[in-house]
Amino acid sequence: MNFLRGVMGGQSAGPQHTEAETIQKLCDRVASSTLLDDRRNAVRALKSLSKKYRLEVGIQAMEHLIHVLQTDRSDSEIIGYALDTLYNIISNDEEEEVDDVEEENSTRQSEDLGSQFTEIFIKQQENVTLLLSLLEEFDFHVRWPGVKLLTSLLKQLGPQVQQIILVSPMGVSRLMDLLADSREVIRNDGVLLLQALTRNNGAIQKIVAFENAFERLLDIITEEGNSDGGIVVEDCLILLQNLLKNNNSNQNFFKEGSYIQRMKPWFEVGDENSGWSAQKVTNLHLMLQLVRVLVSPNNPPGATSSCQKAMFQCGLLQQLCTILMATGVPADILTETINTVSEVIRGCQVNQDYFASVNAPSNPPRPAIVVLLMSMVNERQPFVLRCAVLYCFQCFLYKNQKGQGEIVSTLLPSTIDATGISVSAGQLLCGGLFSTDSLSNWCAAVALAHALQENATQKEQLLRVQLATSIGNPPVSLLQQCTNILSQGSKIQTRVGLLMLLCTWLSNCPIAVTHFLHNSANVPFLTGQIAENLGEEEQLVQGLCALLLGISIYFNDNSLESYTKEKLKQLIEKRIGKENFIEKLGFISKHEFYSRASQKPQPNFPSPEYMIFDHEFTKLVKELEGVITKAIHKSSEEDKKEEEVKKTLEQHDSIVTHYKNMIREQDLQLEELKQQISTLKCQNEQLQTAVTQQVSQIQQHKDQYNLLKVQLGKDNQPQGSYNDGSQMNGIQPEEIGRLREEIEELKSNQELLQNQLAEKDSLIENLKSSQPSPGANEESSATDSARDSEQIADLKQELATLKSQLNSQSIEITKLQTEKQELLQKTEAFAKSVPEPEQSETVTAAKATDVEGRLSALLQETKELKNEIKALSEERTAIKEQLDASNSTIAILQNEKNKLEVDITDSKKNKTIFWCCWLIRIRKYFH
Repeated sequence: MNFLRGVMGGQSAGPQHTEAETIQKLCDRVASSTLLDDRRNAVRALKSLSKKYRLEVGIQAMEHLIHVLQTDRSDSEIIGYALDTLYNIISNDEEEEVDDVEEENSTRQSEDLGSQFTEIFIKQQENVTLLLSLLEEFDFHVRWPGVKLLTSLLKQLGPQVQQIILVSPMGVSRLMDLLADSREVIRNDGVLLLQALTRNNGAIQKIVAFENAFERLLDIITEEGNSDGGIVVEDCLILLQNLLKNNNSNQNFFKEGSYIQRMKPWFEVGDENSGWSAQKVTNLHLMLQLVRVLVSPNNPPGATSSCQKAMFQCGLLQQLCTILMATGVPADILTETINTVSEVIRGCQVNQDYFASVNAPSNPPRPAIVVLLMSMVNERQPFVLRCAVLYCFQCFLYKNQKGQGEIVSTLLPSTIDATGISVSAGQLLCGGLFSTDSLSNWCAAVALAHALQENATQKEQLLRVQLATSIGNPPVSLLQQCTNILSQGSKIQTRVGLLMLLCTWLSNCPIAVTHFLHNSANVPFLTGQIAENLGEEEQLVQGLCALLLGISIYFNDNSLESYTKEKLKQLIEKRIGKENFIEKLGFISKHEFYSRASQKPQPNFPSPEYMIFDHEFTKLVKELEGVITKAIHKSSEEDKKEEEVKKTLEQHDSIVTHYKNMIREQDLQLEELKQQISTLKCQNEQLQTAVTQQVSQIQQHKDQYNLLKVQLGKDNQPQGSYNDGSQMNGIQPEEIGRLREEIEELKSNQELLQNQLAEKDSLIENLKSSQPSPGANEESSATDSARDSEQIADLKQELATLKSQLNSQSIEITKLQTEKQELLQKTEAFAKSVPEPEQSETVTAAKATDVEGRLSALLQETKELKNEIKALSEERTAIKEQLDASNSTIAILQNEKNKLEVDITDSKKNKTIFWCCWLIRIRKYFH
């Protein structure tokens, strides 16, 4: 600012400088100054002048400002000033208050100026890329002006800037980081930036959605308080609409991500709804619109159906119905809620059934449908609300034959409440149909027509409805009453509604056509209406009368002789003329309101006067106009030929249908037989496999049995019988003999060991008894000690030999026990598996008897072997005990031997001392 004051102060001293010269000097200073402070001050001065002198600063300074962004990135302050200056140049925001005319002119000039500067800025795509890179800076004075500048660029030339960002590497991802900024100002402006970025660009919408935008936006909405939040919630909801509207990919991603479930808390407004702020109304309105985006009739049917089911499963539909029946809800929110519920239940049987069960909180409780219909036929209710209720009723009946039947049944005599306490839907529709309010007439007629849409059964049922017109007069049918009101010349809107109802009723229902033609006044009335030359207002009624008469011809079954197809066509040709009739029929599709109604199902009209056509009726007109025209131009001979062809085709179709049914039944039978054959094949293969396994098992058991017979031997049976059995069964007796010999050898070895043990015991006893006393003489002690040492050494050697023999014997016994145990297990397994399968019982009965005999003998031999092994084990235990006793005795003898050796040593020492003393004495004696 000091620099700016110096420049402006210099102007007063010399000649008067213009603003352009001042700006030029500032630009020169920015371009030529080497000091960063000077450049920063110059850019700050340009920023202060950029709002008032936008054009001059934009023309002279834009290039220098872009250069600053490229070269001075290290200084966040000068970058922030440059970004703010560019924003002031490009943005169209006006802060000064001016008159309306001046404001309009300045706004137009400002928009043109902003677009021109934006075009200059984005002409070099590197400028946008540079701006995206600056958004990565965390400094508030850089990031916030950058967000505002990019938002302004998108508002000025959105498609061009979107394309540059789309091709920029990580361009969209950088912008998505703004939603995670902890500074709310940047985060909120980031939401506005993404709004402008995603507008009408499906590719960017998909990228933003897959960058986790749904999760972040829903988190922001929750943090801000859902519908009670401020303008930030509104901005987030607008961005969500941009991402989801007309974008099937994002809608599917939103549903699969379970984000529909997170929408339920938005509508938990409670029963006491006092204090609805304007922002809350706006937020809730946008939330309802977002639900409608997901279930719009314009979406693919599969996507809409899946969203509808998800909304019912998570309780969102129930929450909407709660708002629908709540008190104190603002009118526009109630209207939008009705429209939202309408599209959530449209064509979804589960949701329609739930809606039919909803009751209003009244005493006594009334169905929600009845309460809504009461609003629809009440002329004091707002027009938009009545349109919303009609749309809700149409959606409830759309592809809902069950609901159609329930509505029609409330008109039948058997279901009408005679007390008149409760009002049914049918009674309300009839009341609206014959009301003095033309809008109620139209709405009730269209609603009743939807109860008959594509439902021949209900069309026939509705013929049973009888109405009491006045006291004392007989009741008339509903069909007759409708034609009576038509003939009375009521308002155009009423007549159009009744004619649409009659056309829907009679189409594809020959019985209803017969009832209609049975009243002799109906055909003359229609021909009279069509034949007259009336004004433009009546042309639509003439066209609808021509359509009704054409339906009476096309769907006529010729059951009435006075009004057959041929006679009706002759009547048209005589009184109206075929060309005139076709021309009047074309008035319908040429009407200005026809195309508007055919665009979308919702009856959205600016005022009641525009409420003429129904969406479903436009489909019916499109379907029948061509066929009726052809039917009128056909001659009687062609009709007869067509009838004959029809009959032939019907007969042919019946024959074809019969044969189709037969073929279908035969196909089913063939499929069943094929399945049975495949099942039997599988069973057969399984049985064959089982038989093969059983045969192999039997053979294996036979081999095992033969092996066991060989191993067990012939000890307990006569040799001759064993020889016979072995010869009979192919058994070799060598193995059995070898085993018997081994057992005998073990027994003999055991007896030998016992004898040796007894000898050692006796030897030990002798040693004990022959132990020398302490007072024995030294020579005998030495002799006994030497003999004892020799005996103990021999005894140790024999004992070691005995131990080794005993260990080897124990190993052999253990080995034999293991072999016998394995034989026993195989024998028991064989005994369990001997029973043959039922399939081969007859074939293997004789073999089973033979195997059982052999098995019993084998078991007996095994039992004997067990006893022998048990006896050997007991003997082995006894030998071990004796051996332990011998070891203990040896240890005692060893101790005694050691004592004897000590005594002998002592005696030797004493003897030496004695001889030494004796020698000393002798020497002394001789000396």
